[in-house]
Amino acid sequence: MEFSDNDKPEQNGGELPETDVIAKGNLLEAFTESQEVRSLIMKLLDVYGDLTAREMVTERFIVIMDKYQEQPHLLDPHLEWMLYLLLDIVRNEENHPTIVKLGFKFLYLITKVRGYKYFLRLFPHEVADLQPILDHLAHQDPKDHESWETRYMLLLWLSMACLIPFHLTRLDGNIASETGQVRIPTMDRILEVAKTYLTVSDKSRDAAAVLVSKFVTRPDVKQKRLADFLDWTLSTLSQTSYQTMEGIIVIDGMLQSLAQLFKHGKRDDLLQYAPTVLQCLDNCKLIESSQTRLRKLGVKLVQRLGLTFMKPKVAHWRYQRGSRSLAANLQTFDEMRKLVDTQSTSVHLEDEEEYDIPGEIETVIELLLAGLKDKDGIVRWSAAKGIGRLTGRLPKELADEVVGSVLDCFSFQETDNSWHGGCLALAELGRRGLLLPSRLPDVVPVILKALIFDEKRGACSVGSNVRDAACYVCWAFARAYDPLELKPFVNEISSALVIAAIFDRDINCRRAASAAFQENVGRQGTFPHGIDILTAADYFTVGNLNNCYLNISVYIAGFPEYTQPMIDHLINLKINHWDSAVRELSSKALHNLTFRAPEYMASAVLPRLLLLAVGMDLHTRHGAILACAEVVHALYKLAMENDRPLTDYLNKEIEEGLKKIHRTLYENQLYRGLGGELMRPAVCHLIEKLSFSKMPFKTDPIIGGWQWLIEDSLKNLHLFSTSAKQMIKESAVTALAALCNEYYQSDHGTALKDMQDQLITKCIAELHSTEEMTRCGFSLALGFLPKFMLTGKLKQVLEGLKSVTCITPKDVHFAEARRDALIAIARVCVTVGVMADGSQHDVVCHENVSLIYDTLLGCMNDYTTDSRGDVGVWVREAAMTSLMEVTLLLVNNHAQLIQPVVCKKMMCCLAQQAGEKIDRCRAHAGSIFLKMLQYDTPTVPHVPHREDLEKLFPKSETETLNWNAPSQSFPCITQLVGLETYRYHVLLGLTVSVGGLTESTVKHSAQSLFEYLKTIQDAVDPMTKFCETLLQIFRDNLQNNRVSIPLLKMLYQMLVSNIFDIFAHVENPPFAVELLSLCKQELRKSKDVQKILSGIAVFCEMIQFKGSIRKDIMLQLLLLLCHPFPIIRKTTASQMYEMLLTCDDIVDPSVLDEVMTIVSETIWDDALPTVRAQRDILCDLLQIPKPVLVSKAARQ
Repeated sequence: MEFSDNDKPEQNGGELPETDVIAKGNLLEAFTESQEVRSLIMKLLDVYGDLTAREMVTERFIVIMDKYQEQPHLLDPHLEWMLYLLLDIVRNEENHPTIVKLGFKFLYLITKVRGYKYFLRLFPHEVADLQPILDHLAHQDPKDHESWETRYMLLLWLSMACLIPFHLTRLDGNIASETGQVRIPTMDRILEVAKTYLTVSDKSRDAAAVLVSKFVTRPDVKQKRLADFLDWTLSTLSQTSYQTMEGIIVIDGMLQSLAQLFKHGKRDDLLQYAPTVLQCLDNCKLIESSQTRLRKLGVKLVQRLGLTFMKPKVAHWRYQRGSRSLAANLQTFDEMRKLVDTQSTSVHLEDEEEYDIPGEIETVIELLLAGLKDKDGIVRWSAAKGIGRLTGRLPKELADEVVGSVLDCFSFQETDNSWHGGCLALAELGRRGLLLPSRLPDVVPVILKALIFDEKRGACSVGSNVRDAACYVCWAFARAYDPLELKPFVNEISSALVIAAIFDRDINCRRAASAAFQENVGRQGTFPHGIDILTAADYFTVGNLNNCYLNISVYIAGFPEYTQPMIDHLINLKINHWDSAVRELSSKALHNLTFRAPEYMASAVLPRLLLLAVGMDLHTRHGAILACAEVVHALYKLAMENDRPLTDYLNKEIEEGLKKIHRTLYENQLYRGLGGELMRPAVCHLIEKLSFSKMPFKTDPIIGGWQWLIEDSLKNLHLFSTSAKQMIKESAVTALAALCNEYYQSDHGTALKDMQDQLITKCIAELHSTEEMTRCGFSLALGFLPKFMLTGKLKQVLEGLKSVTCITPKDVHFAEARRDALIAIARVCVTVGVMADGSQHDVVCHENVSLIYDTLLGCMNDYTTDSRGDVGVWVREAAMTSLMEVTLLLVNNHAQLIQPVVCKKMMCCLAQQAGEKIDRCRAHAGSIFLKMLQYDTPTVPHVPHREDLEKLFPKSETETLNWNAPSQSFPCITQLVGLETYRYHVLLGLTVSVGGLTESTVKHSAQSLFEYLKTIQDAVDPMTKFCETLLQIFRDNLQNNRVSIPLLKMLYQMLVSNIFDIFAHVENPPFAVELLSLCKQELRKSKDVQKILSGIAVFCEMIQFKGSIRKDIMLQLLLLLCHPFPIIRKTTASQMYEMLLTCDDIVDPSVLDEVMTIVSETIWDDALPTVRAQRDILCDLLQIPKPVLVSKAARQ
């Protein structure tokens, strides 16, 4: 990011998320739609009467104009012809008012893109235009919200037309009209128009202010009307309150008009009125208003008044850098000094004329300084520009006092708003040469503090806008000062900018710092290693925070000038940051930076960190513990690389300090409460890193304390917040693994027997805890144990983990525990390895492989649901992952341990999951299925139908297959229905998808299945096998709502699609008879409305089968006509009616009309006795035995 002379820094008071979204801008070269725009303008004459065509033309014009919002200068060559085309339309009195309104709307759209200041100059300003404009405005309704563009453009046009170089009285002619009435002079008419539109609520108010600035400053008008207009404005301002919406609008208009007037008017004309305006403005107390716009306009008017009080002169005392050629940066310092001396001799002496400083200037400066502390950035920005402009007209002594007042904004009693405003003011002063080099020793320290300003507010912090503005100050100084002036501060500024560019939390600040550093490197040429650093830390690379902390920082720290400042910054400001992510990154950064300055880290940094690690502030303590862990581990790596003992870096005091951390936290009970959620994972991380670093604590009592912490953390996971549980669990189990590796292993590589027995027994006992999270923690703890700790205990461990995966009524909802147990089983298997003839107590072998597979495959059917939804999916995903890891482990070592029946069941289960409704689960299963099929180093043995599968899933196509997308995954997995081994499981998975709720899943799964079925629906054998599989799924899942309800929905879709046409001409086909029987069993005594409604739909579609089965179907429907639920009765009657209309061979034609009349006209949600009577009549007509109501006593 580079700032140009007119750029403003990015100001943002809030914190931005880390995500870096780069917008794709339109890089256009010319206005390519000129012909289309011309045709659109000409079409206005034809489409005004057609609302649709009018809106289409308007919308197209808006789209074209908005395209050039970022590059409006491309319109410049075409503005004139567009303007005159539209003016021809609006000038024509014969045109319909709608056409005129559209013409002005198009003019406004062009103005919006290009800006009124540029477009205004193109308007014609002939005498002949003035009266028509006034007449047109006279016919406008200021309250009409649909034609505000017309009024806005008329007022802008009038502001140009009123500049005609003639006295306005010449336009009045004979004031007395023929009727004897006196006409209003043109001057008064224009003023009246301006006053009217200064108080409206739309954008015309802005144009009216422009009109005032152009019109009232005319020589003839200011003589007669300036005083009166100012009097009217000030009286309106003083009599209006900003507490009401109407008052806010009026005050806005008055302030805009005054600001524009004092901007464009001559000082000599306005000076006499300025004190009165300032007093009125001061009395209004706009600084207390809650309206940002009013406060901004107030500040803008104050600075205009201040400039009016002072003569427009250039301060000869201001600092002038001289030549700004970049080539000058290549000169030597001696040459540059000679150039500066030459320039200094040519500086003008102070003007002999005395400065005339009015007393009101003090008030103006006070108001502007107050504006620097405003709560809104746009007000502070306006005040800063006012300070810069006004200071340029003050004598040197007073200007220095202003600078001193600005520096007062940087007191630590002030808010972030004050700091931000102060930075903006300093940047403005520096850019204008009003901040003399003598002030740099006072200013630079303040800016360095602003670059790291961060003030905690609640759960977050403020200060990113201050840091961003401080970067802007550094950018401005690079352009303003000669390199010799900034040379004493180069190291401080360069280090601060580098630190901000790589360590600031906010992406805007990092990029602003990088831009400021780049500007200094280019303009000053004195920043150490500037080009090298810019190459590594440019605008785009600093966008990623992880990259900044972990990679760029290491490269920059290779330059000695930056190494220690970066380390000190992390220690002083980042390890105690309010954001835990920043603290963690800081500790990792310190780890990487240790290799750049190991001696400094060991002698200076570590002792400081040890003191902070036992301090009172929670965030500091947390960051310091993490940093201690990372620095010690880095020193250990360095010692190993140099073949030196770690004690060369760490003395006894540091060792004692590291051991003291846990004891101090335990004694002060700092592991409890919310603070414990940070302390436990931090100390576990410390334990892990100290274990990796082989600290000589093997016989020290601290090991017992660490062991207690890990076990206590895992045992009490349920006491912590949801967000902290996972972090504590992961850090504890990794710490346990590292602790065992270093301190529980004998010199011979075996486990210390007592510790092994104690630890394994403890973990297995906790697997039966009543708390789910305790089971999770100790399951993973077993999974992370090193091999020597599992030797001799493997059978015991596997049986304990298997018990966790079993579902019992007490722990049916412990899905997370089952998931972690499965993960642990796979990790244990990978850790201990495989030996076919080995002992089941030591390795995976033929004795325990069946136990492992039974456990994993059993969990593939975990469909537990609770208030969180299908939590069983966590278990199934973990089971799939573990199956893959264990299988590939066996394949790579002893593939003979994999039995054909195990491989068949595993592949079938994976295929089933690959056809189910949850996208994530389907994608996971599909990718594992393909990996098992395509794994070739060596291949997985006993995969059913391997050759067919390889044809269906060629490697070249599956590499781009997106299993998450239903449109891609279902066509692939449906093909497996044709393979006998996979048919049952794939169809079971598809059943849940086809009968599901998600529209995209249902659509693509049903489409894929039906396309396959259409290829076999005319073949008896394939259809028979398919139907047998379908019925088997129904039998196996009776009263299992997860499958049965989707199955009924899928059957309905199949029947509607005539999939079973091959059986439609057979009397009582066995498939239909069996299906009817299963449906009756499924619906018997059910109170699930969705299931019954699905069953009704299936019954009505099954009527397509011929034979006596039809009477059985009709009987079921008649029974449902008297169901206790009214909705069931009504739905049954409705679908029966549709069925009778569709199939004319169901009922005897002689009674058909009567049957249909009863079905359609009976109120089926009436009382049951009434409904039952009508149902019995239907039974008689259809010759079906009447159902007999059985009492409860008879049933018993």
